[in-house]
Amino acid sequence: MSDAIIKLEDIQKSYFMGNQAIPVLKGITLDIFKNEYVALMGPSGSGKSTLMNILGCLDSPTGGRYILNGKDVSKMADDDLAEVRNTEIGFVFQQFNLLPRLTAAENVALPLIYAGVSKKERHERALESLKKVGLEDRSHHKSNELSGGQIQRVAIARALVNNPSILLADEPTGNLDSRTSVEVMEIFGKLQSAGNTVVLVTHEEDIAHYAHRVVRLRDGLVESDTMREASTIHH
Repeated sequence: MSDAIIKLEDIQKSYFMGNQAIPVLKGITLDIFKNEYVALMGPSGSGKSTLMNILGCLDSPTGGRYILNGKDVSKMADDDLAEVRNTEIGFVFQQFNLLPRLTAAENVALPLIYAGVSKKERHERALESLKKVGLEDRSHHKSNELSGGQIQRVAIARALVNNPSILLADEPTGNLDSRTSVEVMEIFGKLQSAGNTVVLVTHEEDIAHYAHRVVRLRDGLVESDTMREASTIHH
């Protein structure tokens, strides 16, 4: 199948301490298709954060090939990688990284400033993005006037504003209580149903349950890759 949005071929990553190479990823081969909802899991030290950084074009592999949406990003220079990051990938982190002095809509519009979009269009697209996460009525509020769950939803709206190929979420409920976590995970489910490709990094089984496919890493390799039965998926 050639419609893989993410194609990883024997991805390796080593870090160097002095002249000693410490392998973290030891050959990961993985295809993720458009509109999939995948959870990456693994114990601490399994390589999932390193893999997430490579998927997000925040880091380059030491070996292997990474084809993202038809482009080989594994050998790209930093400037080109930054361009791919800004257009192809929407990030949602555990730390919400919102700017407190800006309103929800202004925070969501930030990536569009770098993309050179006009002020009027930025505002329209920010509101459209907030609508997707059910927060259009809070567009003028600053982060100190929003709850933790609302702030994370603003962060999700910001990740969506460039219409990225993939939404990458790193422990997106790590700072939220369980009820709010459910609300946020339901938003990801809705976005995936609407056609977005979602890759979620988590160490929590109950959060991974929302995904349709779970890839488990151990010691820098894929230990298992399982599709969930439709009946066991939360919606």
